[in-house]
Amino acid sequence: MTGAQSPRKSLLWLVAVGFFMQTLDATIINTALPAMARSLGESPLRMQSVVVAYALAMAMLIPASGWIADRLGTRRVFFAAIVTFVLGSLLCAVSRDVGQLVAARVVQGMGGALLLPVGRLALLRSVPRAEFLAAMSFVAIPGLIGPLLGPTLGGWLVEYASWHWIFLINVPVGLVGCIATLYVMPDLRAAVRRRFDAVGYAMLAFGMVAISLAIDGVSGLGLHGIGVLVLVIFGFASIAAYWLRAARIADPLFEPALFGIPTLGIGLLGNLFSRLGSGCMPFLLPLLLQVSMGYSPLKAGLMMLPIALAGMAMKRYATPLILRYGYRRVLVVNTALVGLSMASFGLAAPGQPLALHLLQLMVFGAVNSLQFTAMNTITLKDLDGSMASSGNTLLSMVQMLAMSMGVATASAVLNGYTGVFGTASPLATLHAFEATFASMGLITLASAMIFWHLPPEARAVQPVQPEVSGQG
Repeated sequence: MTGAQSPRKSLLWLVAVGFFMQTLDATIINTALPAMARSLGESPLRMQSVVVAYALAMAMLIPASGWIADRLGTRRVFFAAIVTFVLGSLLCAVSRDVGQLVAARVVQGMGGALLLPVGRLALLRSVPRAEFLAAMSFVAIPGLIGPLLGPTLGGWLVEYASWHWIFLINVPVGLVGCIATLYVMPDLRAAVRRRFDAVGYAMLAFGMVAISLAIDGVSGLGLHGIGVLVLVIFGFASIAAYWLRAARIADPLFEPALFGIPTLGIGLLGNLFSRLGSGCMPFLLPLLLQVSMGYSPLKAGLMMLPIALAGMAMKRYATPLILRYGYRRVLVVNTALVGLSMASFGLAAPGQPLALHLLQLMVFGAVNSLQFTAMNTITLKDLDGSMASSGNTLLSMVQMLAMSMGVATASAVLNGYTGVFGTASPLATLHAFEATFASMGLITLASAMIFWHLPPEARAVQPVQPEVSGQG
């Protein structure tokens, strides 16, 4: 290995570890929610805000990540991102109630939001173009390993230590990352600093927060009727005002011309609405297994492994399927399969054969993995060099927003069904879960109509690139 290659390899490992921290923390908490709820004196069915806060904080900060790195330099921002992430983790571990925990998750999400975008930007500017795809493929591996280990590790820590350790394990990793950043991360800035549209960013961020809070408020904040309606109206008005502003200023956050590319517009809408359903599954499944089926945290975490393993196995078949059948046919049919596989969990009950549950989980993991791969690539495949970065940032924002809204929506639906069936017995709670899975599956099924508008001739013309968002 030459002297030039060694620092480059070290940079790859640093960015990969930062990405691993982000993706691990997005999934490790799910199996710990019931234990956290007992410790904090809260119902496990009302812990969705802990997940929503993290995803929403990431969605808010992602649009500003490139400008922040250009302004302050990649080394300083990456270092600050790790410090913020570790600080948020410590605050999570010492939280005394749900309100403190949600606030700490916001801090943690702000740090996590900068890790991958800034790391990817450093690679883009320091790795030769011919090696960039290989570099991103290397960095993408933790995006698969994090969700694979997260639920099981979270369950193990809760069962044999305490839920606090799912946050405390970030501290030593973060300290090593801080030291490595000072020695490995190059201090890169943009040659020409572009103007940041702070007003547009505020409009966009407020709109995302208002809509997410409106959905989450139905179950988490106790909002009803007029409060939800006011938040929804203000949220959509703020987003509409942002796009009107973007059309008439010189340097918007996202070029309106992006939406002149049909595949990008359809891909973004499809990502948003299909992930509203499927994005809630890492939240709902561990709750179902522990609250209604009596699984221990570790066993519930182990039950998530088939999803991740089947998803990884499906990656190799994504390109051949899209080459043969085209994006429209694959996405329309597969979206329906994702929705049906989600609804099938509405038939789950204690006493059923373990093999049946494992089969359900594997089928969902396989079709969900194909869904994410196809959605991500159709969204970005027609972007040229000048729009690729902006389009990728927009896609990352939509993915995190959809995760936040998906968990909030599922929690609101579950809250509604617990009002119908009650929570007086495990059987009543099980019925509420069954109805929730059926409803969220139907929401996903309906999103197949969006993909029907893709051009029939759209096919993969090159190997499908690995996802680097941590969501697929």
